[in-house]
Amino acid sequence: MKIYLLDKKLKKTSVSEKKLISEYGQIRGSKISKRLEQLKVATSLEEVRNLPGNFHELIENRKGQWACDLDQPYRLIFKPEEKPIPINEHGQYIWSEIKSIEILEIVNYHKEK
Repeated sequence: MKIYLLDKKLKKTSVSEKKLISEYGQIRGSKISKRLEQLKVATSLEEVRNLPGNFHELIENRKGQWACDLDQPYRLIFKPEEKPIPINEHGQYIWSEIKSIEILEIVNYHKEK
C-alpha cells in the first residue's frame, strides 16, 4: 500500500527504526516501525484488518479516519487517500478498495473527549 506521511516529525524519523526509537522511545518507536511495515507490505487496508495492532475505523468527529494501537493510550491515525472513500450500498467503508493512506498523527485521542 502507498503511505504518505503528513506529520513532519514522523516523516523525518520514519526512515529507520533507530531514529523512531530515538525520537519516540523504545516501545513506541518499535511499534510505529512495526505498524508502518504492516501497512507498507499490504496491498489494501483489508489485509491489516485482523493483524495484531487493532486496526479500526474511528467514529464521531474522527469519522473517515482509522487508527491502530501503539503503546497505550497512543494510536497511529491515518485516513484513506481515495476520495471519496469507497463505501458499499449500506454506507460501510470497503477496506479492500483502500490502497493508499495518509498518516496524520500519533495521538492519544481519548483525551479529546
